[in-house]
Amino acid sequence: MPYRAPRWLPGGHLQTIYPATCIAKQPVAYRRERWTSADGDFVDLDFVDGQPGQPLVVLFHGLEGSSDSHYARALMAALAARGWSGVVPHFRGCSGEPNLAPRFYHSGDAAEVEWIVRSLRARHDGVFYAAGVSLGGNALLRWLGESGHGASIVDAACAVSAPLDLARGGAALSSGFNMIYTRMFLQTLKPKCLAKLDQFPGLFDRAALLAARDLYAFDNVVTAPLHGYRDTDDYWHRASARHVLDAITVPTLVLNARNDPFLPGMYLPTTASAAVTLEYPATGGHVGFPTGPFPGRIDWLAQRILQHFDGVSGTRALTGAELCDAG
Repeated sequence: MPYRAPRWLPGGHLQTIYPATCIAKQPVAYRRERWTSADGDFVDLDFVDGQPGQPLVVLFHGLEGSSDSHYARALMAALAARGWSGVVPHFRGCSGEPNLAPRFYHSGDAAEVEWIVRSLRARHDGVFYAAGVSLGGNALLRWLGESGHGASIVDAACAVSAPLDLARGGAALSSGFNMIYTRMFLQTLKPKCLAKLDQFPGLFDRAALLAARDLYAFDNVVTAPLHGYRDTDDYWHRASARHVLDAITVPTLVLNARNDPFLPGMYLPTTASAAVTLEYPATGGHVGFPTGPFPGRIDWLAQRILQHFDGVSGTRALTGAELCDAG
């Protein structure tokens, strides 16, 4: 199912912004669980409960995303229609309540992915798939590559619009029209950081935080030092998923539009392990991929993810309706 953008929505920016802001989100009935982490913090996970015996799909959201993000609701609604189960874990501080520890989350958060995936695997006996979007996609790929064959606890994986080269992506977001995305992120990140300073005075430089005008400066003040990196350059280099694509052994789809404003197509990796499918359509924007006549739909991405999972398993699991017919 090759992707082609509708003629009425040209360009990477429109294909990014319009699906996220102008197309109605699909309704999803979530059930929330709160898990306590080893460092005394917590994560909130929003579940969609499907039919017994059907696959489970975990989705890791993007920077400042959540289970309410348009792509999360689209995928979870598609899972519910099949009778599958789904879960959207929230990275620290993204579930609507400040987290407790002196940390947030980051693009190389493979340890967080490891904990969540292994905990979900322990309570789910059936087929288990993992997906990640943007930052969550990069973190998922880092875990897949760093774990090697140990990641086979998931049957297949998919990363969408992941910033595979953080330095190139960071540079792209630091100039021109792309600054609109940077300002959007900083509008929510900075208040969280100021609240964190109230929890932990002196954790980082308040004045430098307030002065940050791009993600490079922000990551230098907050993200890098809080999560064990020397500085932004060290963080962006070591956390980039492009370094581990050749080590992935789980069947994985890497889906990035070449007109994604967050990572220009010229910087997309061209090689990966035999287990990885690199799919780079010319259009689609950043986690956009709208289709159809105006006002458009955003279900193509969810269906492409599920198509990948179906192809890996060989035979699609029965939908809820088919289960009833079989009974």
